[in-house]
Amino acid sequence: MGKKEQQGKEKPLEKMTATELRQVAIDMPEITGASAMNKTELLKAVKKAKGIGESSRKKDAKVSVRQLKERIRELKKKREQCLEQDDKKWADIYRRRISRMKKKSRKVA
Repeated sequence: MGKKEQQGKEKPLEKMTATELRQVAIDMPEITGASAMNKTELLKAVKKAKGIGESSRKKDAKVSVRQLKERIRELKKKREQCLEQDDKKWADIYRRRISRMKKKSRKVA
């Protein structure tokens, strides 16, 4: 693909760099202070100006980080109990569950 073909297609906003988003925002009269914004602020401002709704790609947005961390603490206690009882199978199961919960908490945050 040459440069001429790329100019015809517009990149999705999420894939644009901060510099590209800043240029788009500067071209819009309803956005002020674009040069001082970071990428997330620019993305929100451009979407709002274009009338694009915020699409939450986070599936677990209903669950808060605080709730996930509480669940992780509970699982850690259960894992410790299993290790004390030499139940390595369940200790490993809890270890994997804790790992998954930590990943979820990072995505939600």
